[in-house]
Amino acid sequence: MAQMLRPPSKLPVEGRFPSLAGATAWLNSPPLDPEGLHGKVVVVDFCTYTCINWLRTLPYVRAWAERYRDLGLVVIGAHTPEFSFESDLDNVRQALAAMAVEYPIAVDNGYAIWDAFSNHYWPALYFIDATGRIRHHWFGEGDYERSENVIQQLLADAAAGDAVDDTLVTVDPLGPEVEADWVNLRSPETYLGHGRTQNFDSPDGMAPGRPHSYVTPDTLPLNSWALSGSWTANPESVVLHHSKGGISFRFHARDVHLVMGPMDGSTPVAFRVSIDGEPLHDASGSDVDDDGAGLLTLPRMYQLVRQRGPIADRLFTIEFLDRGAEAFAFTFG
Repeated sequence: MAQMLRPPSKLPVEGRFPSLAGATAWLNSPPLDPEGLHGKVVVVDFCTYTCINWLRTLPYVRAWAERYRDLGLVVIGAHTPEFSFESDLDNVRQALAAMAVEYPIAVDNGYAIWDAFSNHYWPALYFIDATGRIRHHWFGEGDYERSENVIQQLLADAAAGDAVDDTLVTVDPLGPEVEADWVNLRSPETYLGHGRTQNFDSPDGMAPGRPHSYVTPDTLPLNSWALSGSWTANPESVVLHHSKGGISFRFHARDVHLVMGPMDGSTPVAFRVSIDGEPLHDASGSDVDDDGAGLLTLPRMYQLVRQRGPIADRLFTIEFLDRGAEAFAFTFG
């Protein structure tokens, strides 16, 4: 493997490593702080476990944490929740364990670490040198090669010029961690609760805060959505009161994801997904079978559709076979 003796870093200094004292809990580690991490290169990764953009960066962050740990790198996930259920420590613990996240996680339910970094994005990466100075940042997906080069450079600086392997990690992402099909992605993230939703197309509109019987129209324009059955629209979600309720969305993308879960957090909810009224077959996502059947067990992001053929405008429909489903947001890939 190639080795490089690098000159000292010319990366700019963007500030000092802020305090992590605002964390409400820690997973995979005792509490960490900048003073105790002096001499280590640190990457702070702002995340929330249902965020599709963060999920698609996760294979790289996991690989960096593993490959460079023995060379002095510490990766810290700052888990700052977007949805209220992401503040539940058991939900966070179960979700991150299922994703094989083994590096330290600072649970940032109060947004104290988010504010200390003046952060505004999921995901966001901050690269901190061994003396506690922020030397680089990146917001969103991509830029993986440069990000890893920065890690290598900061490790070389910390080792006073010792050789650092300059090859890059390789990843083999699965399910929702696979990079989006950006060429064919024409549908935006869409929130379903009345506080943030758009393009809702059931007749008579949305009735916030009370049970209401909705109908799906005969046709939906691209990127519009509708409900069928008896639902209550809350500020961040819609909740189904009876079985056989559904959600439809006309989309243009390879993948369809839906953040959802059982309303009471314990009773599973069965569902079935179709495209243009037909079973999924070879377009099934990682959380459904070939017939589109699946089960809500935890509040999280579910991958429901991954198309393997040509991408066109299609009608997605999910029907819940039990009461108690709660749905928060669509994302696409």
